[in-house]
Amino acid sequence: MSDPASFSSSAPQNGTDRDTASKATQPGGPLAGVRILDLTRILAGPTTTQLLGDLGADVIKIERAGLGDDTRTWGPPFVQDNDGRDTRESAYYLCANRNKRSVAIDMATPEGAQTLIALAGKCDVVAENFKVGGLDKFGLGAKQLLARYPKLVYCSITGFGQTGPNAHRAGYDIMAQGYGGMMSLTGEPGGEPVKVGVGIADVVCGLYASTAILAALRHRDLTGEGQHIDVALVDSQIAWLVNEGVNYLTSGKDPIRRGNQHPNIVPYQVFETSDGHVIVAVGNDRQFKRFCDIISRPELALDERFAGNVGRVNNREALIEILQAHLKTLPKAMLLESMEREGVPGGPVNTLREVFATDQAKARDMKIEMHHPAAASGSVSLIGNPLKFSKTPVTYRHAPPMLGQHTDEVLKELLGDDAPLKSRNPGAASDPPSSLTGDDDDDDRHST
Repeated sequence: MSDPASFSSSAPQNGTDRDTASKATQPGGPLAGVRILDLTRILAGPTTTQLLGDLGADVIKIERAGLGDDTRTWGPPFVQDNDGRDTRESAYYLCANRNKRSVAIDMATPEGAQTLIALAGKCDVVAENFKVGGLDKFGLGAKQLLARYPKLVYCSITGFGQTGPNAHRAGYDIMAQGYGGMMSLTGEPGGEPVKVGVGIADVVCGLYASTAILAALRHRDLTGEGQHIDVALVDSQIAWLVNEGVNYLTSGKDPIRRGNQHPNIVPYQVFETSDGHVIVAVGNDRQFKRFCDIISRPELALDERFAGNVGRVNNREALIEILQAHLKTLPKAMLLESMEREGVPGGPVNTLREVFATDQAKARDMKIEMHHPAAASGSVSLIGNPLKFSKTPVTYRHAPPMLGQHTDEVLKELLGDDAPLKSRNPGAASDPPSSLTGDDDDDDRHST
């Protein structure tokens, strides 16, 4: 057992005998020694566990034997093999599943369920995104596992949470963005509601969940007490309405869609230039004056309608019309260089090709390569973790695993001869994507 004042231990503290599991299997990182049983799939849950895995936790990803995480089929694009054929490793799956070990188990069988119960006893954390009560029939519900392992941190990620009139409903990112109000804010004025270009509700929910898990681990290490964490996709979506949400609560008025404009700051948006687009993000009156000097329109900063931010917000349409007409006459490079020189916030609108080609992205290691046995090139390209630690850096130890790649390894390491599951099927990891059937209509999991 480890020092209860710190959760960077070499053995989980769930109240079980951990002789075989006390050996740290993952080197380095602030969470080295923490082990997570990951029963999640799609994006919110895998985002949570990938982040914790990047920080050093040993993440055991449980996948349905023969099927695996739904996102394995969410392509193209897929990783291609030596013959130029698609493998079953989709880019979507790769984005949220590194630093995990895949174990293929059918929990619907008595042996599979008992194996997962035993594995939970070797872990600090269980993360799951099943429908409310969906794991109870397997003996894997929060109350059941916490009664057995009182020091366990158990995190449930669902669409609407464990309580409330919608608790029974499944959750999808676009549904959360709609239900939680984000889509009402996103899009052009007068246009239709628009979702954010990536699954942002899923990702932010995953970030909230990872923070909650870390807080619960701290509490566990101080008190010896585990607990159940209830994180909802819609709750987290509502929480990150931030200033627009509080604008409504303060004024009682529904915000309107403003496209790229900011509700409380002007000018703060994208403008067309003579040869492209630029972002102008003026944050105060001094910056506005410098911006007006840059574009040779100093009189705008002296105009009483525009001199202060409140005036610019109240006279938004008049100012934006003037700026749009004028900036169309200016070249993009000249404008960006002048703004940089004069300390006016702004920047380009990059394509993804341009993003990963920038010196900044390279300097910050935001693109990484990891060895992958299915890839013709021998490796896959992934997005790097943005966290930079001075003493305990992020590590990249495992590429996103193939289905069931670590089944034998994990069962032998953690359960030995006591594993209830004796037939260790690696999960048909070589099957092509076309063999997968996708979501089951009666599946107990949330697609978050």
